[in-house]
Amino acid sequence: MDDTVNADRPIPFRRLLAVEARKIADTRSGKIITAVMVGLVVASVAARGTVAGPKPQTLAATAGIALGTLLPVLAILTMTGEWAHRTALTTFALEPRRHRVLAAKSVPPLVAAVALSLLAMLVAVPVTAVVARVGGGPADWDVQPLWLLGWTGVNVLVAAQGLALGTLLLNAPAAIVISLSTPVLWAVVGRLGSAGAALAEWLDLNTTAAPLASGDMTWGEGARLATSAVFWIALPMAAGVVRVLRKEVA
Repeated sequence: MDDTVNADRPIPFRRLLAVEARKIADTRSGKIITAVMVGLVVASVAARGTVAGPKPQTLAATAGIALGTLLPVLAILTMTGEWAHRTALTTFALEPRRHRVLAAKSVPPLVAAVALSLLAMLVAVPVTAVVARVGGGPADWDVQPLWLLGWTGVNVLVAAQGLALGTLLLNAPAAIVISLSTPVLWAVVGRLGSAGAALAEWLDLNTTAAPLASGDMTWGEGARLATSAVFWIALPMAAGVVRVLRKEVA
């Protein structure tokens, strides 16, 4: 009787979340990307310290280059791994409510974005102290909380963009190519006269998120960021969720 009752109970969301988080650590691609991101965060902060001086905010911001490139890749692989390895049938058989699986898959990359942002800040503190000690000059310990919050928010947004692309396409190579080539394409579009500049100003997530990273955003800049987030995150994710809910699993 107890077995029957337990079998009828829905799988707790925390268990789904733990399983999806463990998949990142268990897969070879997840391990490699995570290790590379941690290594690049530490290396970029330390390297910037040798030229930028003892300024933790400046040093931590350098890690954004690596995070902005690899966080979307990690998010894409998280969403597309089930389909690439043909394990989606098993996953959805154990949890038929696919929206709960998608929600559980979305959380670990977003948490990783926050954790890596904080790691960059933590690494910047001892690097700043060492650079100040070696250089013999005073350290600039002024770190604006709004900047740290905004910069972390940008990293979360780029991870969310990767989640949206992965959910929509369910194809890792295609989503990764689009993610990596988008900044180059928008740079070209932005130089195509006033119309191209206007499109980039409203739809290029990298451009619209810049004021958020600086910690000083106006209402107009917030409107442009919201527009680009809807275009690159909300709409693709909504379409992707509908596709996953209706897709036949082979």
